[in-house]
Amino acid sequence: MTEAMTQAQTVDRTLDCKGLLCPMPIVKLGKAIRELDPGQVLLLETTDPGSIPDVAAWSKTTGHPILSQDKIGPVMRFWIQKS
Repeated sequence: MTEAMTQAQTVDRTLDCKGLLCPMPIVKLGKAIRELDPGQVLLLETTDPGSIPDVAAWSKTTGHPILSQDKIGPVMRFWIQKS
């Protein structure tokens, strides 16, 4: 997905986990996704490099798909849809 398309992605909630280390981004992600309705999109922002494999594994385990992801400087962003 291009950055322009990514920016246009509808986001229902943004979760700022910048500066947090494993496992906190995943813990907060799990709590935040439970608060959304099915089909809504959460934007997770994190600076922990371990978030890339952690979010992928979490998505596979929970069934909430990652619609897109990118990295701008030290910030990794994940657009996750509640299934």
